Amino acid sequence: MGLPNAFVVGTSLMQYQAQGAIGKYNQAANNRAAEVLDGQATQIEQKAEFDIAQFNKTYQKVKGETTVALAKSGVQIGSGSAYNISLSNALEKRLQENLIRYNSQVAAANKREEASFARIKGNIARQEARLAQIQTIASTGSSLMKMGGGSTPNTTGSYGTRGSGMQGFGGGADR
Repeated sequence: MGLPNAFVVGTSLMQYQAQGAIGKYNQAANNRAAEVLDGQATQIEQKAEFDIAQFNKTYQKVKGETTVALAKSGVQIGSGSAYNISLSNALEKRLQENLIRYNSQVAAANKREEASFARIKGNIARQEARLAQIQTIASTGSSLMKMGGGSTPNTTGSYGTRGSGMQGFGGGADR
């Protein structure tokens, strides 16, 4: 193997290795991003439970204040307007809890979708690196074939070493 061939093989090998390393790095970076997004989805779900607990705490406070106010005003608790107010508050409580859960589920699902796309993007980056490696190998093989892997030309001419290489056809210098 001549010096130019060794140079081509050496640089191609370095390029091949760099392409593989870049592909692995990009895939790993996207996988890390996906893990972060999955973590954020979990945090959103946990925050929803915290928000519901905080809402229930506030609800219980308002419910107690309403009961006391109704009792002070002489309204009989559990009947008539007091019952309607209590029922309305309970329905509103349930609606707010469901709304908090729904919003958190949507936000968490969006984060998990982003995580999925990050993983896909990482896989695509890895596949692109593999394609680049294949192109490097093909290009190296093609370059080596052009540089001397094929037949070498006859520099002495087909018909001898003197003249224009056209002796016997009326063009030679010795005639």
